[in-house]
Amino acid sequence: MENFIVSARKYRPQNFSTVVGQAHITTTLKNAIRNNQLAHAFLFCGPRGVGKTTCARILAKTINCENLTAEGEACDTCDSCRTFNEGSSFNIHELDAASNNSVDDIRTLVDQVRFAPQAGKYKIYIIDEVHMLSSSAFNAFLKTLEEPPSYAIFILATTEKHKILPTILSRCQIFDFKRITIQDTVNHLQEIVQKEHMTAEGDALHLIAQKTDGCMRDSLSTLDKIVSFTGGQLTYQNTLEHLNILDYDYFFKVMECVLVQDIAGALLIFDEILQKGFEGDNFLGGWAEFLRNLLVCKDDKVLHLMEVSTNLKDRYKQMSGRISAAYIVTALHLLNETEIGYRMARNKRLHVEMALIRLCYLQQAVTLVSNDQTGEVVKKNLIPEGAPQRLRAPLPQPIYGKPATTKTITPEAPRLTIEVEKGATGNNTSGSNTGTAAAATNTSTAYTPSAPSAYTPPPNNTAAPTQRTAAPTLPKPTAPQTKLTGLSAMKEALAAKQQQESLENTAIPLTAGALVVYWEEFIDRFRQANKMTVVSNLQLAQVILINQQEIGIVSRNIVQFRFMEEEKLEISEFFKKKFKNNTLILTLQLDESQQQNEDTGPVALSSREQFARMIEKYPLVKELKDRLNMELDF
Repeated sequence: MENFIVSARKYRPQNFSTVVGQAHITTTLKNAIRNNQLAHAFLFCGPRGVGKTTCARILAKTINCENLTAEGEACDTCDSCRTFNEGSSFNIHELDAASNNSVDDIRTLVDQVRFAPQAGKYKIYIIDEVHMLSSSAFNAFLKTLEEPPSYAIFILATTEKHKILPTILSRCQIFDFKRITIQDTVNHLQEIVQKEHMTAEGDALHLIAQKTDGCMRDSLSTLDKIVSFTGGQLTYQNTLEHLNILDYDYFFKVMECVLVQDIAGALLIFDEILQKGFEGDNFLGGWAEFLRNLLVCKDDKVLHLMEVSTNLKDRYKQMSGRISAAYIVTALHLLNETEIGYRMARNKRLHVEMALIRLCYLQQAVTLVSNDQTGEVVKKNLIPEGAPQRLRAPLPQPIYGKPATTKTITPEAPRLTIEVEKGATGNNTSGSNTGTAAAATNTSTAYTPSAPSAYTPPPNNTAAPTQRTAAPTLPKPTAPQTKLTGLSAMKEALAAKQQQESLENTAIPLTAGALVVYWEEFIDRFRQANKMTVVSNLQLAQVILINQQEIGIVSRNIVQFRFMEEEKLEISEFFKKKFKNNTLILTLQLDESQQQNEDTGPVALSSREQFARMIEKYPLVKELKDRLNMELDF
C-alpha cells in the first residue's frame, strides 16, 4: 500500500512562482537575489498557514542555487538544489524555537555560525516560531544577529510579531504576509482537484475557502477530509453537511417570510435550523452577513467586497432589488443589538424569535426618511391607516365653534376697587370725583383704567358722595382661568425658585461675636472626631475681624502658621457657608513678637559636647576609654 501524503505537503510550493497570494513578497525576494542585495536577517510574520516557512525554504534554496533562471528562480538541477530537495543539505539549518528556546540552544547555534560553508556561498539558518525564545535567548542572539559573518543569513518566522523584542526587530528586514483571499484559495483548490482527477462544484470550494478564513494549509486539510467523506465527489450539499455550515437557502427563505410578514413561517424555519444542531448566535451571525451582502449588492462599485460564488451573486442581486437600503441598515442595527444581548439572555431561543418578529414588522414600524434639500437622514415612526385614534397624537379642540388657534395669554391689568359711601348733601362742583360710581349708593364697583368710563356726572342737587380709594387688589376670578402652557409653568417655577434662593442666600452681617461663635463651632467638629492635636492648634490661634469682607487668623509660631496654611481652604469654605457670603477673604498672619518670647527649649549639643558632659558626670567612662586605648569618632 502506497504511503498517503496530505495535500498540504504534496502540493507545497517549490519555487516563488507557485506561492499563492503573496506576490508582493516573492517579487521583492526575487529582485533582491538578482541584484545581489540580500539582507543578513529576514523576519517573516503573518497569520498561520499563509506560506511563511515555505517562502523561507524557497529563499534558502534559491540563494545557494548555482544556475539561477532569468526570473530569479532556482533551477532544481544543480547539486545544491538537489541536496536541498532530498533534505541532505549541510548549508541550510532549520531550528524549531518552540522546543529549542533556551540560552544553551542559541549558544550552540552561534557556535555553528563560526564555521564557513563547505560548498555553496551561504549558510542559512531558519528559525521557526521565533517568538517562543526566552528573553535570555534573545539577548544571547543579539550580537550575532547584528553582525553575522558574510556567509551567514538568518530567516526568522513567527505568527506573533508583537512578542519579539524591539532590538530583534530593528536588526531584521521585515516581511508581513497577508491572508490569502477566497478567490485565490478557490483557484488553487481547483488546480489540485484537476490534478487528482476529482470533481468538485465551485460553490463547494467557496464554502471551504470561507470556512478556513485565508489559511491555505487548513483549506488543503479540509479538502482531504471532504474527499475522504464523499469519495472524490464534492457537491455543495455534502460539503455543507460535513463542515456544519448554515446554508444560505435558509436566509433567503427567512427573508421571503419577513417581506410578507409571515411570522409563523419565519419561526418554523428558525426551528428547523435549531433542529439541525445550530445555535442561535450562528443564525444571527449568518443573518447579519446575509443582510450585509444584500447591502453591498446595491452599488456596483463595492460589489467586489462580496466574496461569494457567481451563482449566489445573482440571487443576492435579485433579492436586493426588492428591499430598500434604509430597511437593510435598520435591520443590521437591530441584529447587532440582538447579538450583543444574546449571551446575557436567559431564554436564548425567545431572544432570537423576538428579533425575527421585530424584523417582520420593521417596515411597518420604522423607516429612514432622507431630506432631499439638507441630505439629513432622520427616523420616522409610521402609524398604519387602520390604527385606532388613541395611538395618534391628540388634536387641539375648537372653542365655541371657532377653529383652534394658538393664543398668547396676557395677564389682565389690575383693577381698582372704589367704595362709595353715602355722605352729606351738597353740591359737587370740584370735579375731582370723575370716574367714580354712577349712583350715590352704598355699593362698590370695579374700575378698569384701560376701559372707557361710562360715568355720568350727577345733578347739582344730589348729595356729594365721600369716596375712599382702597389699595389696588386683584379681583376674584368670575370665570375659569386659562391654564398655563408647560413652558410658562416651567418659567414661573424657575423664577420662584430663584427668588427663594436669593432670599436664602442673603449674606449675614460679619460681626466679631458671630465670628467667635462660629470659630468655636468649627473647633468642636474636630473635638467630636477625637482629633485633639488639631483642636489644640486651632485653640492657640486667634480669629480677628479685619473688615466686613475679610477675616484674619493670627498664629503664635511658624509651626502653627504652616498648619493653618494647610487648613486654610476648609476654614474659608466653613465661614463662607456660615455667613452666606462667597466673597469672604481669609488672611493668615504670624505674630513674630510672641514667637520671640516663646521658650524654644534647650539647645542641641554636638557629639563632642555630649561626651564631655558624660565624662563630667561619670568619670569612670574616661578611665575605661584610656585603658582600652579607644579612639572616638566624632
